[in-house]
Amino acid sequence: MSDDCCGPVVTKASPAPVVEDACCGPAAPAAPSDVLEVERPTPWWRDRSLARPLAAGVLWVAGLLLGWAGLDLPALIVHVLALAAGAWTFVPGTLRRLVQGRGRSRLGVGLLMTIAALGAVLLGHVGEAAALAFLFSLAEALEDRSMDRAKQGLRSLLALIPETARVSRPAGPELIPAAELRADDLLLLGAGDRVATDGVIISGRSWLDTSAITGESIPVEMGPGDAVHAGSLNGSGSLTLRATSDGRDNSLTQIVRLVDQAHAAKGERARLADRIARPLVPVVLVVSALIALFGVLTGDPGLWVERALVVLVAASPCAMAIAVPVTVISSIGSASKLGVVIKSGVAVEQLGTIRTVALDKTGTLTRNEPRVVAVATVGGRCEEEVLVLAAALETASSHPLAAAVLAAADATGAAAAEATEVQEAPGHGITGQVAGREIRVGSPRWIVPGDLAVRAEEMASHGMSLIMVEDDGLVIGVLGVRDELRPDAAEMVAALHVQGIRTVMLTGDNTLTARAIAREAGIDEVHAEQLPADKAAHIRRLSAEAPTAMVGDGINDAPALASATVGIAIGVTGAAAAVESADVVFTGTELRQLPVALAHARRGRRIMTGNIALALVIIVVLFPLALFGVLGLAAVVLIHEVAEVVVIANGMRAARTRGDTRAHLLSDHGGTS
Repeated sequence: MSDDCCGPVVTKASPAPVVEDACCGPAAPAAPSDVLEVERPTPWWRDRSLARPLAAGVLWVAGLLLGWAGLDLPALIVHVLALAAGAWTFVPGTLRRLVQGRGRSRLGVGLLMTIAALGAVLLGHVGEAAALAFLFSLAEALEDRSMDRAKQGLRSLLALIPETARVSRPAGPELIPAAELRADDLLLLGAGDRVATDGVIISGRSWLDTSAITGESIPVEMGPGDAVHAGSLNGSGSLTLRATSDGRDNSLTQIVRLVDQAHAAKGERARLADRIARPLVPVVLVVSALIALFGVLTGDPGLWVERALVVLVAASPCAMAIAVPVTVISSIGSASKLGVVIKSGVAVEQLGTIRTVALDKTGTLTRNEPRVVAVATVGGRCEEEVLVLAAALETASSHPLAAAVLAAADATGAAAAEATEVQEAPGHGITGQVAGREIRVGSPRWIVPGDLAVRAEEMASHGMSLIMVEDDGLVIGVLGVRDELRPDAAEMVAALHVQGIRTVMLTGDNTLTARAIAREAGIDEVHAEQLPADKAAHIRRLSAEAPTAMVGDGINDAPALASATVGIAIGVTGAAAAVESADVVFTGTELRQLPVALAHARRGRRIMTGNIALALVIIVVLFPLALFGVLGLAAVVLIHEVAEVVVIANGMRAARTRGDTRAHLLSDHGGTS
């Protein structure tokens, strides 16, 4: 079956025969081998796209040997066969584009190669024409193969989904094809099993290796209530998961769909190459025609027509046309190994130019899990008593901070108290009776801090939200609740500063909280209490000053993500609006990925720039040498096509990872690679 987004990835198997299960009886269907069809790299000797270019090369060399042996007719025949084998890879497509295309899209590098080969044959240089066809077809085939390898590396993410999954059924455990999983199915995971689709743990505890999905290098301990991504590898424990997505549509297949979008765009540098190549083709044709006309007018048409053909080949922008796409696809493929999904080639190019990074606070720099981080008391009351009284009321509360109070009370180990006559005062707090005493829990605007005013102000200055606790009309304590900074946030900011990148915080939170979090993270510039439109306006201003990336994960970040030079969403399971608006998506939540991704993109951009420079140098140098007859057709063809192979090989360097990739990229602060 062909997936509209991902191609022929998942196929539904025909009904499988029932096999005898030693443990559960005859309930498990045999696992089909084609539930997930994942493209595998084809060995070069079995790659059909290389067959004709290689055949052309063998025939061309054979023709040269026959010619040196004095067998002119056999050499001519073999060179004609070499020309046919090489030309068949690009001439039909060139002619089809010439007839069916519109405007300048009809004029491509293939047209120049076709005209040059035809002219060489008319001039009697069949061997040179065969060399041209062989080298051009080989360069094209190598480009296609390098792109296919990069795409296969991305597509191999799907290999992380097992072919089958064991699910719980009323009649007992059953083994079914992973593609047939549905939301709410109960998955049974044993030691060493891979998770077939996204789910939430219902029972059991274990360590899960999520490195292939999120890029997190350390296995994560998980238990009931924890969400698990498809493709994660279970440790030694046994788990029961409730599926939250179908086997065909989960976080892993979503990653692949996002990556596939990258293949539709060649990148800003690729478009620059196209903009150079398209006007260059007609210019080269006109110049070649003028050179040939000069020969006719001066009475030596043979010499000048031949030079016109040599100029035609020398000025062909074939190396430039293929200089960038290989680098783009290679960069995207290697980034996916770091848990970074780059949606387009444009994003690869622009990510390497970033000089300012703007970060959202909640859920990006912080955990988005409010916790009680400080407790102050008065009148001889202990912290445990204040927490227990507050938790007794918050048990019935829908307030967003209630869970933080309950968790803090549980952590004290004190016996829980029971509250009665609980009533909520919207926008203020909650009241109730505990052991015959009237307890109130709420904001400082509702319950005056009294003797705790100084302590409450100090806690607020550190970015804490305050919850006052009152017992029979007397304030007995204040709780400080804060969404804590992620443990790797300060490290990430420091790494960005080392790379010379400016950092800015944009948040809708209050100014005191924002400044406190920014101070801990090491961020100097803070813009707090920002509405989504305000964030977008700030991003447009920053982008006008320097290329700017916006990092966020919420729906309110979507306008800013779309307005930035590059929008970066944290976590593929974040708000759909944020993921769709972003150019880059981190599949995990590690902020360390950000400086790694920027260093990686900067390295890819340097490779792109080098490729374009080399392609331009080839044209600039060869053009006059061909015009004045210093180089003949064979020499120009050889130099030009060898240059194509060089830029392809250079572009493929972007796919390399060496040792500890994270450490290497973090140390590559703009230096050479």
